[in-house]
Amino acid sequence: MDASSPAFELTVANGLAEVDRTAWNAIANPSDAPYDPFLDWDFLEAMEASGSATPETGWAPHHVLAHDEAGKLVGALPLYVKNHSRGEFVFDYAWADALERAGGRYYPKLVSAIPFTPVAGRRRLATGPHAQEVKDAVLAAAVKLADTNDLSSLHINFIDEFERAHLDALGLLIRQDQQFHWFNNGYESFDDFLAALASRKRKNLKKERAAAQDGVRFEHLTGDQLTETHWDVFFRFYMDTGDRKWGTPYLTRDAFSLLSERMADKILLILAYDGDRPIAGAMNLIGSEALYGRYWGRAEERPCLHFETCYYQAIDFAIANGLKRVEAGAQGGHKLARGYAPAATYSAHWIAHDGFRDAIAHYLTQERNAVSQDMAFLNDRTPFKKSDP
Repeated sequence: MDASSPAFELTVANGLAEVDRTAWNAIANPSDAPYDPFLDWDFLEAMEASGSATPETGWAPHHVLAHDEAGKLVGALPLYVKNHSRGEFVFDYAWADALERAGGRYYPKLVSAIPFTPVAGRRRLATGPHAQEVKDAVLAAAVKLADTNDLSSLHINFIDEFERAHLDALGLLIRQDQQFHWFNNGYESFDDFLAALASRKRKNLKKERAAAQDGVRFEHLTGDQLTETHWDVFFRFYMDTGDRKWGTPYLTRDAFSLLSERMADKILLILAYDGDRPIAGAMNLIGSEALYGRYWGRAEERPCLHFETCYYQAIDFAIANGLKRVEAGAQGGHKLARGYAPAATYSAHWIAHDGFRDAIAHYLTQERNAVSQDMAFLNDRTPFKKSDP
C-alpha cells in the first residue's frame, strides 16, 4: 500500500451482534448492487442468534472487519472457523480424508460462506473509492488468521464471477461446480414460458402441473401474512425432509421466527393445501433480481407435488414480480427437464501445505474440465426449442 493509500484497522468480530446493523448493511448491500438477502445483517445474525450457526454447531464466527481512520466500517468478510464441512455445499470431504490419511490435520479450517446457503454472491464486502484495497486487506487478514493459527485452509464459497477472476489472479485455487437456474426471458406468463419449450417437454410439464394441482390449492405468503402458526407447520415439513435426507436439520425453530420477524417482506412461503389441511411447503427468499428456493418439506407423498411447490410455483412468482431468475438450490439434474438450465458456480481456496496445495490444484484442473464438459452436454439437452442452424 503506497503512502497515498488510506490505513485500515483490521479486527475480528466473534458474532454479528458485535457489528452495527446499519453499518454492515451499508457495505453488504450498497445501493449500486443487487440486493442479496443472505448478506443482510438480519439474515446472518439470525443464523447465530437462533443457535443455528454457533461454535456449538461447528460454526464459530470470526468475521473480519475493516475500519477507516475515522472509525467507519468500510469492509468485511463473513468468516467462520469450522470443525466439519456440513452445511457448506462445496464438498471437500475427500480433501479432508486425504490429508488426514497422510498424517495431516484438515480441521479446523476457515470458511467464508453464508451458512447453509449454496447461493453465489459477494463475499469480500466493501464500498467507496478504495473498495478494492479494502477487499484485498480483509482477504490478507483472513489468510494471516489461518496461517498464524496453524489452520489447514481458507475457503471462500459460492463467489460471484467478478470475485472468481480476481481471486484466481491472486493465486487462490478455483473450484467449479454447477447448479440449475431458471432464467426469465421476458415471459409475461407461465404459458409464455411453456411456449418456449419443445412440444413433448411442454406436454410433460402440463401433465405434472395438472397432477400436482389435482385437489390441491397453493398459497403464496409474504410480509405480514406470515404467522407463527405458518412457521409451526412449515418447521414440521422441514424436520421431515431433514430426517429423511441428511439427519439433523441445520436450522432451529427459532431461526424461522427471527427471519420472519426481521425479513418477512423478503420471504415467500409457498404452502400446498388439501382443503384446509397443509400438506407441503417451500420457503424462498426474495432478492432484487432473483427468487432463491431454500427449504422444502411435505406431510405426505403426492405425484409431482415437489416439482409444483418448489419449481413451478416459484416460476409463477418470478414472472409475476419481474425477477430475472429462480435459483432452486444445489444439485438436482431433474430440474433440467423442468426448464432450469446449468449455471456455473465457483469457490476459491487457500491451502497452507504446499504439497497438499499442488495435489488439489491438479485435481481441480481435471474437475473443472469435467464440469465444463458436463455443462455443455446438459445445455444441449434443455427442454427448450432448438434454434435453426
